[in-house]
Amino acid sequence: MAARAAVRQTVNVNSDVSIILHPDYRIGTVDRRIFGSFVEHLGRCVYTGIYEPGHATADAHGFRRDVADLTRELGVTVVRYPGGNFVSNYVWEDAVGPVEHRKPFLDLAWRTVEPNTIGTDEFLQYCEREGLEPMMAVNLGTRGVDAAAALVEYCNGQAGTRWADLRIANGREEPYGVTLWCLGNEMDGPWQIGHKDAHTYGRLAADAGKAMKLVDPTIELVACGSSSMYMDTFGEWERTVLSYTYDIVDHISMHAYYEELNGDRASFLGSATAMDRFVERVVASADAVGAQKRSDKRITLSFDEWNVWYLESRFGDATDLPIQRDAPRIIEDRYSGLDAVVVGDLMATLLNHADRIAVGCLAQLVNVIAPIMTEPGGDAWRQTTFHPFATTAHLARGEALQLKVDAPTFATERHGGVPAVTAAATVDPDTGALALFVTNRTDAEQTVTLRHPGARAHLEGGRAVLADHDGARETQKAAEAYGMVDALPITHGDGTITLTLAPESWTAFHGSLER
Repeated sequence: MAARAAVRQTVNVNSDVSIILHPDYRIGTVDRRIFGSFVEHLGRCVYTGIYEPGHATADAHGFRRDVADLTRELGVTVVRYPGGNFVSNYVWEDAVGPVEHRKPFLDLAWRTVEPNTIGTDEFLQYCEREGLEPMMAVNLGTRGVDAAAALVEYCNGQAGTRWADLRIANGREEPYGVTLWCLGNEMDGPWQIGHKDAHTYGRLAADAGKAMKLVDPTIELVACGSSSMYMDTFGEWERTVLSYTYDIVDHISMHAYYEELNGDRASFLGSATAMDRFVERVVASADAVGAQKRSDKRITLSFDEWNVWYLESRFGDATDLPIQRDAPRIIEDRYSGLDAVVVGDLMATLLNHADRIAVGCLAQLVNVIAPIMTEPGGDAWRQTTFHPFATTAHLARGEALQLKVDAPTFATERHGGVPAVTAAATVDPDTGALALFVTNRTDAEQTVTLRHPGARAHLEGGRAVLADHDGARETQKAAEAYGMVDALPITHGDGTITLTLAPESWTAFHGSLER
């Protein structure tokens, strides 16, 4: 297919854009778990990603200190593991105990020979050392209830039972206390090993979840929702799965990836509008099941895979991959400034649904469509998408505010009409610290009037990421040179603040808000 000309939409610089905020109008508390990430046994995410014995920065356990330091700077709170598609033919028992006794196996999802060097204990102890909360997934593709319950017992059980005693024999006396558990991965997808229809999966997830909570009643369970809003089964899948699992699970998962297709820049810049609609539709599906069951329980969302991924235009089909060994370079997208602006806008969408989104995972952490890149034996560095994630994780604290944003819309091919300017904000009720995140999706500078009636707001400054640095994706040096720039001038008036937004930009402002 021949590439089409880029779709660019200019909104007049003089268009009226206003944002109204007040500390009393709140969406909900921002769960720190929305700043999560994802480590799958895929490509170089684990081997030569987080783990590389012999590297100059490797710790005593073989994990790269430079990557761990960047992960901390990124602000990651939760890490989902071990998959992803990988989990659906994974036998966790084969990856515990002495490493020298473990056998490599063929991972069918990514057609890679997995060495089995890193398994449950190594990962969970890594999380402990780095202050990360693990989010474990169980295999409901080729396995089922017994294996899932056994893994919970291995991780969380007290001495005196089979699997807890195996953990102790493997050198770990205390339980790990893993709270978050995923009941499989993308089971609606025909690409998934052990793919199931909604009724079959719903019954299995209910049975597995019940057994897992009998082992440890304190755990939180995530049922597989649709792996895309564009699946043929979307909506009906959620309704059917939750009809079996509503009383057992705590969250339902969402997965979404976005990319610029055929030069359609306008649609790409409007990606967060599609994410917003996805969230609203899943919430509606979940609440409909709750209403039908006359339940007071409210299912929340685990948006545990999201990112910019050039899936259609660069990657293709995993079944076309040759069988490979030694952590092959798979799906190592390099990101531009435009990608970073979209990631910032997606982060703001998560904040704007703080009342329903409990967990979020940027997929993935290292090398594979990741904000952090490494070279074997060499450097680790930040991609462009690192900056909006890290800034949001650092600034967004406390309560998400319900903003009123008045902005013109423009037409896109993929999403219809989308707002030219979007925004999200948080306030820390203890300190009054205000964070405001604003995206200008247009290729014109925009002036925004921020109104704060009945409250005192002050913005001390801001930092922006800009979309006009396409060269940032070309080399490590170019990526390292890309970063955030100072926001355009801020003017304070009587009850208003005037903001100037650079074209195609995402800007994070910080300040204070008081009644």
